[in-house]
Amino acid sequence: MWHFGLFFMYSWWCMAIADTWLKATVNKKQESAFERTDREGLSVRVSAKGKIVFQLRYRYDKKQHRVDIGTYPLITLKNAREEAQRFKSELEKGNDPRVVKKIQLRETIDALTMEAAFRKWYQSYCISNKKNHAEIMRSYELYVFPKLGNLPLDKITTDMWMTLLERVTKKTPSIGDRILTNSKQMMSWAARRKIIDNNPLIEINAKQDLNITSKPLNRSLSDDEIKWLMIAINESRTAEKNRIFIKLCLIYGCRNGELRISKKKDFNFNEMVWTIPAENHKIGKKSGKPLLRPITEETEQLIKREILLSNKGEYLFNNRDTDENMGNSASVSLPYNLMQWLRKNKQYEMDHWSMHDLRRTARTNFSTITHPHIAEIMLGHKLPGEWQTYDQHNYLKEQSDCLNLWANRIKVICGDDCF
Repeated sequence: MWHFGLFFMYSWWCMAIADTWLKATVNKKQESAFERTDREGLSVRVSAKGKIVFQLRYRYDKKQHRVDIGTYPLITLKNAREEAQRFKSELEKGNDPRVVKKIQLRETIDALTMEAAFRKWYQSYCISNKKNHAEIMRSYELYVFPKLGNLPLDKITTDMWMTLLERVTKKTPSIGDRILTNSKQMMSWAARRKIIDNNPLIEINAKQDLNITSKPLNRSLSDDEIKWLMIAINESRTAEKNRIFIKLCLIYGCRNGELRISKKKDFNFNEMVWTIPAENHKIGKKSGKPLLRPITEETEQLIKREILLSNKGEYLFNNRDTDENMGNSASVSLPYNLMQWLRKNKQYEMDHWSMHDLRRTARTNFSTITHPHIAEIMLGHKLPGEWQTYDQHNYLKEQSDCLNLWANRIKVICGDDCF
């Protein structure tokens, strides 16, 4: 009888572990720590406080060893058995499971995060191939990095990407489309470099999966939106140089890059002319000719204020405490910051706009107060056909008249002291 009881206890102790036993044992205080075997070398160690750790017992180099697999219930019994089999498979290949686990841990720690991968792609490809690279970076800083940035790139599933994209697209389709396009390119880049095995976004289509339809770029601010824009510029805590920058972009309708890289020497207050060197504007690279824009009463005040703010630097708009010209990323964030301020402080929901939309706004208004060819010259566009070859007049007076009328219109909309 004694032998039968001992045999029964031994048999019970050697039975395979069951989920019901694990659930009944975990986090329950024990008289002392103990172990219980499962099968094929798998066992659990139960602490006095009821913590359960799966372990694999094995022989390597003629010595007995064990390696921790994981803690229940963070790892299930099924997963623990599968992991034990995987370790035993490594053992068959001559690899010590303890070393295999350390290598896996190191690989996990060193795994390239989504943000790190994006920044590598951004530096190696995006900057040199995309004119709007700063806008792309800003979109990721605002919408992607906070959600997925810290995750290993190869662990982000298609569903995780789609959840983020659907949320962004619902609010701003254009930004959702931008993120999808660039994420697909970045993931393909990573796949070619064997950073990931495949691109989880390769089959995702903006129209079919996100219901994004391409629309012509026709954003122009209405008079009411111009009024709210000026309120945000003048009442928010926007830096003075940024206020001046936005106002000059709105008045001139210039490409913001032409203003960002302009130098103080480009502004001649004796002749009241702003000269944009050929290398600093779009058509100048082909024509070899500078653009000439008049300096008017309103723009003169703004430009001279900025010259005082930029101190001793050569650029009109420089980065704080440096003599480097204002970067594109700085201008990209301005519209978003102003829209956020209006939403928070004035409860006004302004449709998304970019700095380039100020150029479109100015051009739309120029059409009502001057001739089409004058408006095109003011924007730095080339005239059609032979016109540009034979007409070498600078039209500075006509440009000045148009800018004065446009500035007066803005004052009517926003108030005489808006500049």
